[in-house]
Amino acid sequence: MRIWSVHPKYLDTKGLLALWRETLLAKNVLEGKTKGYKNHPQLLRFKNSGKPLHCINQYLEAVYEESCRRGYHFNKDKFDLYNEPAALPVTNGQIEFERNHLLKKLEQRDAERYLKLAEETSIETHPLFRAIEGGVEEWEIV
Repeated sequence: MRIWSVHPKYLDTKGLLALWRETLLAKNVLEGKTKGYKNHPQLLRFKNSGKPLHCINQYLEAVYEESCRRGYHFNKDKFDLYNEPAALPVTNGQIEFERNHLLKKLEQRDAERYLKLAEETSIETHPLFRAIEGGVEEWEIV
């Protein structure tokens, strides 16, 4: 399971589709609707937020919005909308780790996106996250 901290605009089609599916799985885990993945490290930041369902739904909303920009038809009924925006911290070290991880994937799957991301000097986070100083997050499996 990879719930990216970088903005979904950087993902290729395969990555965006996987992100949607995996985040829906994460939502099911947080709702207690599945037996597996209950202790997956990527879920810790949502669980520790104090508002895990609020945060995961807001995360899905941004992924949905990116899918619409690309002309995809993800199901909007799969998540709930909240009026009150949430924000979770993510370290700049984590963002850099994910950028490098994504570059490796894009190099194999989407040369145009790879070149565009490789030239980026400032990586935008997913709208749920706010970058703070720090290394790779403790929950990341390196």
